[in-house]
Order: sequence, then C-alpha cells, then structure tokens
Amino acid sequence: MRHSTFVSDRFQKKLELRAQRKTALAVLAVDDDPDILKLLQSALPELENCKVVAASSADEALRQIEAAESPFDCLLVDIQMPGTSGIELLSQIRNLPDNLETPVIMLTALDDRQNIERAFLEGAFDYITKPFDFFELRSRMNAAHLLMMERKKTQSSSASIESLRSELDFNQKFSFEDPLSIDEQEQCLGYVEFDNYVEQLSRGRRFDSWVTAIKFRDAGYHFDLREFGDFRRAVSDIGFCIQKTTQAAGGIYSYRGSGVFLVITHGRERTLNIPTEAFLNQELRTVLSNRCASVHLKVVNSTPVSLRSITKVGAFASLDTAVKMVNLRETNLRKGLVATCPSISKHTPHRKEMANNRLFDTVLREMYGDDTYLTRR
Repeated sequence: MRHSTFVSDRFQKKLELRAQRKTALAVLAVDDDPDILKLLQSALPELENCKVVAASSADEALRQIEAAESPFDCLLVDIQMPGTSGIELLSQIRNLPDNLETPVIMLTALDDRQNIERAFLEGAFDYITKPFDFFELRSRMNAAHLLMMERKKTQSSSASIESLRSELDFNQKFSFEDPLSIDEQEQCLGYVEFDNYVEQLSRGRRFDSWVTAIKFRDAGYHFDLREFGDFRRAVSDIGFCIQKTTQAAGGIYSYRGSGVFLVITHGRERTLNIPTEAFLNQELRTVLSNRCASVHLKVVNSTPVSLRSITKVGAFASLDTAVKMVNLRETNLRKGLVATCPSISKHTPHRKEMANNRLFDTVLREMYGDDTYLTRR
C-alpha cells in the first residue's frame, strides 16, 4: 500500500510538471554582454518551453519587471555589470512585493566565496559560473520554478489556516522532518538554497570550509507536545540565537528539519568562534526570558566537520556526518555518557585528520602533477 501511494504521488508530480510545461516560462535575462543575451534568447527556447526577455543593465531590468503584466517565473542575472551590479540589483528586486520569491539564478564568471555568499544572502536561488552548460541551466531553472510553486502553495495554505485560526489543520500539513522557513534572519538560507550554496563551494574546490550541526534538544518531544505555532516559534528563537552568536565566525546557516540546524564557516580560526553549547543555551534562556516565555529549550552541538572535498557527494557526506554526530551527542546526553561537547583544536589537528589531509594532498598532486592547485580558487 505504501509503495502504491509513493508511485501515485510520483505520477501526480509528473502530471503537474507536464501541465506546467504547457505554459511557457517567462524568463528575464540580465547581462551587459549582448552576445550572452542573444545566446540565451536563442538557445533556451529550444531546450525549454520559455520566452526570454533581455535587459542589458540593472535599470533596464527594473523597467522590464515593472512593465510586466505578471511577475517573471525566473530571473537570470549577471553579477559583473557596469553601474549597478547584479547583487545590488538582486537586493532591489527583493524589495519589490511581487518578487519576494521569484527565483533568481546568478550567471557569472566570478566564483570567489565572497560573491557567492553575498548572492545567496541577498536571496539568490542558485549560482552558475560561466561558461555554463545549457542543459544544466535548464535543469536548475525547472528546479527553481517548481520550488517557487511549492512555496506559493505553502504560503496560500498558511494564509487560509491563519484566517480560520485552525491549529489542528495547520499541524496536519507539516511533519517534524519538514525544513521550515525562517523569515527575517540575515545569515539564514532556505533548504534548497543552502544545498546550492554548499554545491557551489565544492565546485570551487574551497578546502577551508567547515560544517557544524546544532540541534534543538528533544525537538521531537516538543513537536508532539505543543501546537505547531509554538514549535515554529521555538525553531525561530533558536535560529535567532545561532545568528547572533555566530556572527564572529561569519556563519551561514539553515534549518534542515527534525530540529537540526547546519552552520557553514570558513577557515579554522573562524570556526573556533562557533559558540559552545553552554553559551548558546545561555543566550537562548535570555531570549526566552525577554519575551516572558515559559517554555524551557536547550540545544546540543556537533564537532565541526571539514568540507574538504573535491566532489559534491563528498561535501554532502560531510553534512550527513555532522547530523549523525549531533544526533549521537543528544543520545549520549540522554544516557549521561557525555559531559562536554568536543571541539576542534586551535593548534594541532587530530592524527586521523592529519593522515586524511596527507592523502588528500597526494590525490590532488596526482591530478595536477604539481602543487599549482594550492593557488587555484
């Protein structure tokens, strides 16, 4: 019966996708290079049912957005443009009420981490470096559009539920594993945007990034015991504490569902600034006290895990490792087996990590034939 339901759901999704493709996607491409615009306007309609409108500057893009009868389904924006940059344009777009959720994919030759972070934090859905593959671009556009449609459904359901003031119906539409969105937190990314951010880091072969898992302790108990609105508020409170206490570490974080947050930091020294469990719990008590909340919340931390990987699979395996570690940490605390949370050393890596690093460097030398990879971005 369960398999039959899964097949039925999958078939329904195919029907929905097919129905969506009958209506051409309205795409706005923004780039100061006329050759790129011509290429996008000629190639994309061949691969996907879409209509591409071109803009050669940020000002022209804003005029096109304002003149459109309905919001564009997807925006393709170059970062490096004269005058207003693509990231500045993205910030202006996010201030337009009708374009708060419009998927924006950055198309750029710039792959440095600062631009990647700025783009995602301003609200980019994805980030693709030039020269790009059109089949990959089509796939990412479809993913962006489907995500936007799902989010619109969720927002519509939430508005109806709030108007009816029915917490019971609200609970039935969400499960404990769902990655809830956390609004108005600057360093926080949505689930899919966070995955795209991590994937972009792995593409750029940036080997100084770390991931730390922070978990809402006994989250399942709180979810079962309380109404959904209270659980969402608890997740938001924890997210606020994570943002406040990881600023010194430059942390980018995301709520992954099941009470788990993941925080990305760059460089060992910054990662050392990730707050301890004790400090996070102290901040959480302060937040709850300031709003006179009677609920008692706690969090647990994992050890930071290196994202040192040359593949997407390896990077996401590190995320899974961090989640497993924080779950084990919580289990051990319940059993009274662990008194303190381990942390990375300021000076000497663990022996196993040193051995892994030596093996990793050997693989890279085999790939490049010398040490030039050390200077690559």
